Amino acid sequence: MLNTLPTWISPFGVGSAGSAWPRTPPRRWDDVLRDPSHSPAAALDRVLAGQIRSVFQPIVDLDSDAVVAYEALARGPEGPLERPDAMFAAARAAGRLPELDEACRAAAFRGAVNHGLLAPTTVFVNVEPEVLDTAPLADLLAIAAATPRELRIVLEVTERALAARPAELLRTVERVRSLGWGIALDDVGADPMSLSFMPLLRPDVVKLDLRLVQGRPGPAVAQVMNAVNAYAERTGALILAEGIETETHLATARSLGASLGQGWLLGRPADGPATHRRSGELRLPPAECHSSHHGAESPFACLPPGTQLRKAPKSLLVELSKQLEREALRVGETCVVAATFQESRHFTAATVHRYAELAGATGFVCAVGEGLDVEPLPGIRGATLAPTDPVRGEWDVTVLGPHFAAALLARDLGSTGPDLEREFEYALTYHRTTVVHATRALLSRVAPAETPPPVPSIPSPRSGDVDHRSRLEELTGTDPLTGLPARLRTQELLEVATWDARTGGSVLAVATVDLDGLGSVADRFGRPAADELLRAAAHRLRAQLRHGDLVGRLDGTRFVAAIPGLSPATATSETARIASGLAEAVGAPFVVAGRPVVLDVRVGTALCPGDGDDVPALLGPARTPGGAGLS
Repeated sequence: MLNTLPTWISPFGVGSAGSAWPRTPPRRWDDVLRDPSHSPAAALDRVLAGQIRSVFQPIVDLDSDAVVAYEALARGPEGPLERPDAMFAAARAAGRLPELDEACRAAAFRGAVNHGLLAPTTVFVNVEPEVLDTAPLADLLAIAAATPRELRIVLEVTERALAARPAELLRTVERVRSLGWGIALDDVGADPMSLSFMPLLRPDVVKLDLRLVQGRPGPAVAQVMNAVNAYAERTGALILAEGIETETHLATARSLGASLGQGWLLGRPADGPATHRRSGELRLPPAECHSSHHGAESPFACLPPGTQLRKAPKSLLVELSKQLEREALRVGETCVVAATFQESRHFTAATVHRYAELAGATGFVCAVGEGLDVEPLPGIRGATLAPTDPVRGEWDVTVLGPHFAAALLARDLGSTGPDLEREFEYALTYHRTTVVHATRALLSRVAPAETPPPVPSIPSPRSGDVDHRSRLEELTGTDPLTGLPARLRTQELLEVATWDARTGGSVLAVATVDLDGLGSVADRFGRPAADELLRAAAHRLRAQLRHGDLVGRLDGTRFVAAIPGLSPATATSETARIASGLAEAVGAPFVVAGRPVVLDVRVGTALCPGDGDDVPALLGPARTPGGAGLS
């Protein structure tokens, strides 16, 4: 039966049944809650009162071995909030995340000046994605304008921030660039959406997620590297590999195309500059490589002068649009789709059906039109258009992926008669620069995401009224609470993975993760707090795995992870390591209503082939595959 060693996590360490560490008895989460000396709220007050400092990790030019930049990393005072993850979790729970984020940035600038990390040295500074989701971006511009001119700054953002507030972030990035800052796209490869947004954000530096450097080569890694290297070749952007801790990692980083590196092998975070390597200068791409298409008020206006225009009725444009949508489905999860519909009445029942499928299969979809909501359909971002907006008179569909770009850009000629016979002048272009500019023109109109988003009443292609969220969940198989694949979809994906393992000669590791304690959390803090904790646990599980690995929710508080492509010779030890990492990740303290909460975690593992050749056998009563476990 599957090894289900319970894991206890205390603020002082991680231990499991049968392990010799920690030496002190584990503390249950109820004990932690009752201990007032561990109140994150009190500790957070002290942190925000001025006890944040920055340490600086070197960023090294892999060719010259010179330190060309540093990343500023926040640290709290000695105690429960010294680690940045604990500090940010406490601030998030207390609703003080923007305050902490600003304090960390100020500490970074102050520390850089105090330690002489001035030009030509560059300092990378993070912006917490959730802050960009909610805080006025004018605050960031004010910080940028007040930064000492002797500092050379690269601002790190993630695709999550762009997905949440595309219009505002795109404008802010342009204005920050005008002040001389560079832009880095962080965690590229952790989510396919980062590949979707690269050409839109136009980063100067692409930071590869550390799992690409530390993991095994595979199709997912190849997909990321094809996209990243293509972007770098077109723009001159620099590729930075994170997580370089061994010589093997360094060799992998070079093979992935990285010219910059960061990690413990090259230098650990320290209070001041590195002394074991010489200093150099980070040379970012010329500013003109990232210049915007000035004067383009709409996608149609992005067409270059002299573009040949054709005339066609709306009926032809509908068919051309459908073909572009099919191309987007082929590109898949690394694709951005943007479209205009003139008026909300053109977002018909048939369109709803097609765009629900697009939302489930591609990275990002937006639709704008007069009268459209900020979320016309679950998973689709939207915006209404003012009657005077030039886009109001256009029919535009853009499809943008790492290796595919196409756009239908059309302008209404104002003819009368039946709707499908209305005439437009249009161009169908595959010129990447034009498609990028047109897509940015549409995203610049997309409203910030709302929480919770509204559920508009849109006619369904089926008879009668339906809940469109439920319809989308049918199409995507997504668990609405955690965002992971739901039970049936998870089982389908596991069936495919077991088939590949049986026929491909590799080993599939399956780990089930059961959480205990959610009921107590719900009783003490309420069901919404318990749901939020479950979402946080799902996020931690996903973060422990590679891009190509599977993690899904089976039911209640039970999750499953599947790791394909393991070598038969090392599968047992590798599975034990992965299981231990999953247990440690979700067993670490969560913060609920400002208090630390620790859940009981049980992880069971099985291998295919070996312990079972089908899903029921692998998910059934726990068995120990060749001794793999958490001890």
